[in-house]
Amino acid sequence: MTHPLIQRFLSTNAGWSALALRIPVGIIFAAHGAQKLFGWFGGYGLEGTGQWMASIGLAPGYLMALLAGSAEFFGGLALIAGLLVRPAAAMLGFAMLVAIFSVHIGNGLFMSNNGYEFGLVLLAASVSLMVSGAGRASVDAMLSGGRTKH
Repeated sequence: MTHPLIQRFLSTNAGWSALALRIPVGIIFAAHGAQKLFGWFGGYGLEGTGQWMASIGLAPGYLMALLAGSAEFFGGLALIAGLLVRPAAAMLGFAMLVAIFSVHIGNGLFMSNNGYEFGLVLLAASVSLMVSGAGRASVDAMLSGGRTKH
C-alpha cells in the first residue's frame, strides 16, 4: 500500500493526452535549463546566467541561476519521464511566474518584444500538468499501479 501523500503525487486523472503535452514541454524546459547550468545550446552557463540575473535584481545571481537552471533542467526531465510530474510542474510553474514578472511583463505580450507570451504558454502547460498529473503513459502511472484519480 502506497502512502497517501505519495499516492496523491503519483495519481493522475489524465489519459494518453498528457503525453502530448509532457514531451515537448519537457524538452523545452530541459533545454533551457541546460543553457543555464551547462552553457549548452548557446547558453551562458551558471557564471554568465548568474551575472545576468544579478544585473536584473535577482540576487545572489549565481544561486538564482542554479535554482532556475535546476528547476528547468530536472523538472523538464521529470516531465519527459513522467516521474513526479505534479511537483515538477508546480516548480516549473513557479519558475515561469518569476520569469514573467521579473523579466518579461514590462515588454507586453508578444515575443517579438521579449514579452511574456512564451512564458505564459509554459506556465499554462505547467498548471495543466500539475492539475491533471502525468497521464497513463508515465512512470507515475506505473508506480501508482495504473490507478487514476477521479
